[in-house]
Amino acid sequence: MSALYLYPIWMRLWHWLNAVIFIVLMVTGASMHFSGTPWLLSFNTAVPIHNASGILLTISWVVFIVGNLFTTNGRHYRVQFRGFFQRLFAQMGYYGYGIFRNAPHPFHVTEEMKLNTLQQISYIGVMYGLMPFLIISGWAFLYSVYLPETLFGIGILWLIAMAHLTLAYFLVMFLIVHMYIITTGETLTTNLRAMFTGWHRETDQH
Repeated sequence: MSALYLYPIWMRLWHWLNAVIFIVLMVTGASMHFSGTPWLLSFNTAVPIHNASGILLTISWVVFIVGNLFTTNGRHYRVQFRGFFQRLFAQMGYYGYGIFRNAPHPFHVTEEMKLNTLQQISYIGVMYGLMPFLIISGWAFLYSVYLPETLFGIGILWLIAMAHLTLAYFLVMFLIVHMYIITTGETLTTNLRAMFTGWHRETDQH
């Protein structure tokens, strides 16, 4: 059994805090979008909670960026281009059918690289691509009174709403896939335990 300390305390706290914020944003966002649904929050209750959570998500995202800039965690998001497509297709093949045939995992976690290539580009796309636009569109929504009423003849508020909603749907899909990937470690709970303890443990391969 080998053990690698891959998730420092700041990363674990950030991860779980970010998860809570994201769930609150999903519930309150759905409550506003499907206002009047009995099992959701009322619109007037959801709005201030959603706005406050959006501000916390902004702070959380800045912590993630700064943390990756000034700690060794950032190295896990540096793409290695040599053999990139070979690793990517191998990982896609494993998740697509290899995992259902008990095939060996094509990627093994190391201290230098804890994310496989598919995870790496997914997280980069979400945290450095989708998330900034989600945050910007959220702030634009919050201060829409200071924006022009139309852009190219289209209502600016509608454009911001559609952009924010589309980005939110993409991130909800990412969260669902992320929760599935959590279960694909050596055991069902290997990856989940690592995010609580900081230690990634797996049986040595001989």
